[in-house]
Amino acid sequence: MKKATLPATQFAVQLVGPSQLTLNPAKAVSAPGPHQILAKVECVGLCFSDLKLLKQFDRHPRKSVVVKGLTSEALDEMPNYVPGAKPTVPGHEVTCRIVAVGSEVKHHKIGERCLVQTDYRDLPTAGSASAFGYNFEGALQEYVLMDERVVIDKSGERFLIPVNEQLAASAVALVEPWACVEDSYVNIERQAIKAGGRLLIVADNPATIQIASLPCEAGGKPAEVLRKTPAEAGSVANEYCDDIIYFGADKATLEILNDKLAARGIMNVVLGGRKIGASVNVGVGRVHYGMTRWVGTTGSAPADSYKNIPLTGEIREGDSVIVIGAGGPMGQMHVIRAVCSGIKNISVIGTDMDDARLASIQKKADPLAASNSVIMKMINTAKTPLTERFSYFALMAPVPALVARSIRDSKPGCLINLFAGIPAPTKHELDLDTYIANRCFMFGTSGSTIRDMKIVLQKVTSGQLNTNCSVDAVSGMAGATEGIAAVENRTLAGKIIVYPMLHDIGLIPLVDLHKPFPTVAAKLDHGQWTKAAEEELLRVAGK
Repeated sequence: MKKATLPATQFAVQLVGPSQLTLNPAKAVSAPGPHQILAKVECVGLCFSDLKLLKQFDRHPRKSVVVKGLTSEALDEMPNYVPGAKPTVPGHEVTCRIVAVGSEVKHHKIGERCLVQTDYRDLPTAGSASAFGYNFEGALQEYVLMDERVVIDKSGERFLIPVNEQLAASAVALVEPWACVEDSYVNIERQAIKAGGRLLIVADNPATIQIASLPCEAGGKPAEVLRKTPAEAGSVANEYCDDIIYFGADKATLEILNDKLAARGIMNVVLGGRKIGASVNVGVGRVHYGMTRWVGTTGSAPADSYKNIPLTGEIREGDSVIVIGAGGPMGQMHVIRAVCSGIKNISVIGTDMDDARLASIQKKADPLAASNSVIMKMINTAKTPLTERFSYFALMAPVPALVARSIRDSKPGCLINLFAGIPAPTKHELDLDTYIANRCFMFGTSGSTIRDMKIVLQKVTSGQLNTNCSVDAVSGMAGATEGIAAVENRTLAGKIIVYPMLHDIGLIPLVDLHKPFPTVAAKLDHGQWTKAAEEELLRVAGK
């Protein structure tokens, strides 16, 4: 296919500082260097994560520098690499088409239409992983530059996943948030001591230590085992230990050990019949961004704690599920996934404090719940306080108090899915006595994998899943910043899709689409966004 003629400038939304979002009508279009790919953006969805980046900017764990995986010389060659205080372009839910490639690009071709996997887990930052739309520029612009050294993973798989021409651009772009939802249920959890890792053992009374039957990963035992008294625990470097086993029940010691846990580390609290007797300040933010895990046992055998770790965070047969924040865009996805999961004998409650948002998800999910024989109801907790206990919590709001409340309202064996990303440094007082007695397991995941994207894309391609059911509004670049404000203010229940090539179109909720664009509104399907509506919008608004 012939290489496209590129404009010199483009419309772009840029984040230039904390809460400083600007529409730039003349951002330069960078021609690709030898290893680079330039793609034209068909559409991009707005996400609550964009809001977190907006507020935190260079304090966001994904906006910092790459610490491993590429040389500084290679990174310097990438104008789209914008860590720290450099302005960035947000937007990571994207469909795009490759329009130009550099001379050394080997795995991508001009003309390919692609879904973008945005989570660069092979390129860690100090507190998380690199990501498209964070420390690498994202898609709220007409053209986006990427580098093949970034968008090919260690196994050789592409982060730019080819898609066919039959799907709406919006349906493809929304695979990304749905894949993040999928990842939170299918991510594989570590259920044993890390092979080759660092194990710290701390005991109030050394006589209580029992480690003979500890489960270890198949790859072998830990490479380093440290034994410390509680008084010595503070000397261990922060975020140093992949596994910590604490034989004791002292609040102060637990709070010291909290800081010693490395990313993806497991804290195992062995109470030995004792109780802590007070809430413990736990790093709840790192459960999501650092994928740290807490387990425990009321007995004396630490091996028992690992039995409480599920293989995945999937809903189980018979679970009583509650989605807190069900009326928002991501909450709607969790509700729809649950009722369509095919898992037997589950019940699903969705909560929110906005009747209109609850009505939106009720309308979408009622027929799906009925066809799958799932008991489902929506509750406005501002009017009707909950008195039930649940065996599965999915938390859509980054509110630490909701984690504490979930533990309080947990059934035995409860899973607590911290889907919303509480800021990484955040700690909160948790009742670990109840958490351990009820064999709770809280977990979180950040982003998605190529595997997750392909699972969801297959569901969309086969017709099993209609991601367009999430769309609540559409916009051109003129309405993009208003759209991000709508995400912040919760004024729309579903997703907002931005079409960057439409420079002058503002934010339009689908319910109001008939006013400016009656021919587009006529192509909705019972109020839902469709490929035909998308094509008509581009035809009439792009003139």
